[in-house]
Amino acid sequence: MPTTFSTLLVFSAAAFCEIAGCFAFWAWLRLSKSAFWLLPGSASLVLFALLLTFAPSDLAGRAYAAYGGLYIVASLTWLWLIEGHPPDRWDLSGSALAVAGSLVILFGPRPA
Repeated sequence: MPTTFSTLLVFSAAAFCEIAGCFAFWAWLRLSKSAFWLLPGSASLVLFALLLTFAPSDLAGRAYAAYGGLYIVASLTWLWLIEGHPPDRWDLSGSALAVAGSLVILFGPRPA
């Protein structure tokens, strides 16, 4: 069974890298930023992929599914802190459901 702290640390770092990398592409295409935004964006996405391999799960699909809940929370945090739009009650309710699902997926008892 994975430790909660290490799981949270790996997933949080991966989420930050994924969101930052995707935002760089968003900024380039949607906000008319320089193509130079793609360099740190690409590096960030590579780091995201590397970090996710440290997820404490024996199965990649399960790690990715569990990561999804934290990614949703991190995305809404980005929305609020970076883009200046606080999440509404539906964002918060949906993210709570996603986190609950992630906890069941990652920490649910499994036969040996």
